[in-house]
Amino acid sequence: MAAVHRSNTNPELQLRRRLHALGLRYRVDHRIDLPGGRVRPDVAFTRRKVAVFVDGCFWHSCPIHATRPVDNRDFWAEKLTRNADRDREQSALLEGAGWAVVRIWEHESPEEAVRQVLTFVNRPG
Repeated sequence: MAAVHRSNTNPELQLRRRLHALGLRYRVDHRIDLPGGRVRPDVAFTRRKVAVFVDGCFWHSCPIHATRPVDNRDFWAEKLTRNADRDREQSALLEGAGWAVVRIWEHESPEEAVRQVLTFVNRPG
């Protein structure tokens, strides 16, 4: 568990490198204080109000690649369910405050991830 990183994962770094190469500027692990809680997206475009999360398949229960450990099943079931619940709560908080939320799975290609982000960053308004 000590080797598990909360930020700067390989998929996150690949996405950030590509966004930066396109000339986009963003904040990393930026704390957003909202009524009802605070949220720290992996990448935030504060002026455009776009929050980007790069979710790991295991930790966030990817519908395609999620696995459940065999040992200590109850602990892991509760832990992974809490993570998914927190993801939904944070998305709702951000959207309620006028932010667009982009959730990218770690298994998605960096090119596809960039396309998803650009859809929201380049939207009018």
